[in-house]
Amino acid sequence: MIRQLVRSYILLVAVAVALFTVPVAFSLTAQLRSETKESVMREANTMAILLGNGDPASCQALQQMATAYGDKTPGEVEVTGNPDCAPNLLRPAGNAALTRALEDGKPTTDWGSSFIWGPELEITVPARATGSEQVSGAVRVLYSTSGMTGRLWQIWAFRAGLAVVVLGVAAVIGAAAARRITRPLRQLNDMASKFSDGDLTARSPVTGPPETQTLARTLNQGAERLDTLVASQRIFVADASHQLRTPLTALRLSLDNIADGVDDDFVKEDVEQATAEVVRMSRLVNGLLVLARAEAKVTAAEPLPLLDIVRERLAVWRPAADERGVTITLRGSADGRPLVLTSPGHLDQVLDNVLSNALEVSPDGGTITVQVEPKGAEVVLSVLDEGPGMSDTDKSRAFDRFWRGKGLTGKAGSGLGLAVVKQLVTDDGGAVTLGDAPGGGLKVTITLRASSRSGG
Repeated sequence: MIRQLVRSYILLVAVAVALFTVPVAFSLTAQLRSETKESVMREANTMAILLGNGDPASCQALQQMATAYGDKTPGEVEVTGNPDCAPNLLRPAGNAALTRALEDGKPTTDWGSSFIWGPELEITVPARATGSEQVSGAVRVLYSTSGMTGRLWQIWAFRAGLAVVVLGVAAVIGAAAARRITRPLRQLNDMASKFSDGDLTARSPVTGPPETQTLARTLNQGAERLDTLVASQRIFVADASHQLRTPLTALRLSLDNIADGVDDDFVKEDVEQATAEVVRMSRLVNGLLVLARAEAKVTAAEPLPLLDIVRERLAVWRPAADERGVTITLRGSADGRPLVLTSPGHLDQVLDNVLSNALEVSPDGGTITVQVEPKGAEVVLSVLDEGPGMSDTDKSRAFDRFWRGKGLTGKAGSGLGLAVVKQLVTDDGGAVTLGDAPGGGLKVTITLRASSRSGG
């Protein structure tokens, strides 16, 4: 939009400059042409009068004037009619202009071209004897227009240069004016971009013309309302999840007591199935609570040592992996203690969810590989398992809420683990993708922002 405004402004200025400059340039050109013609015509008339007088004094004056005129101007003088007056200027009457002046008795002007002028201006003036209307001769002046052409170029070049300067200044002023005019729109666009990124606290300044101010107020009110509704929803999910945890825990304890007090195998089997459903519901409630807290964005990212967090979480998960003979290894090319920008507790939750999924799908005796690799302004954390992997369709749905895959044990998860991972990583300005591990299995790649501070 800024470019369109600048182009329109420059076009308007260009039209205005053209309407002002071009007529002035043509007027100056016509003035130069008229003044030159009048000057040459005046000199030619004076010399025609001297030629018409024919006396020795007049002829001598004609000779001197023609010589001086030829020396001081780019003009050349020719005469015809009186062979005794200025014989060195005498030309035969065969010239068309001279012949026409002798026959018609009228002065003629020939610019040598229909477009502005040619290389020479030719003016011919008839000479009459004193006190007589009879034409006794003629004076022809050939005036070179090279000087006029140079002056013409100066006139047009100056105005063309002035037009370029004016258009340049107009472009600068137009750009500044366009940016100022569109500033409220750009502020609204920034707000919309932040909104699309999930920042519901974004608001637009109420500035600019009345129409833009009205739009900004309307959008701010809508954003405020939407933020309130989303916050209410998050609070409800968090409260509901928190309140459901207590009865679910009590229900599980009751089921455990029932299982311990009966000997009927069929009843025990039913109780075990009910207990499994309660456990799954508890995991679902816990996942909802974690997701609600993640969406709340209550903490800011700060530099934290990545390897320290990774080693801590691996130490927590190794006992569970050892029970199934699964090996968890840490590899990477990171030197020292690379710092990443993440909110406290986010990376712990991300690793717990990813490692839990990897352990769920890993075969007994398999290996889970965790890799850390710095890449410029980013640090890439990868978790590779030796499970069955995922199809492309499953990968495209894996981050959807309540989408559940199945591990080798056949148990379905809550469907919130990877959704929580994506929410937490995205909140910290990172990204998470799913790919195929070499040799089969799933590779979870987590890209985190590296901190400018270096770890000790």
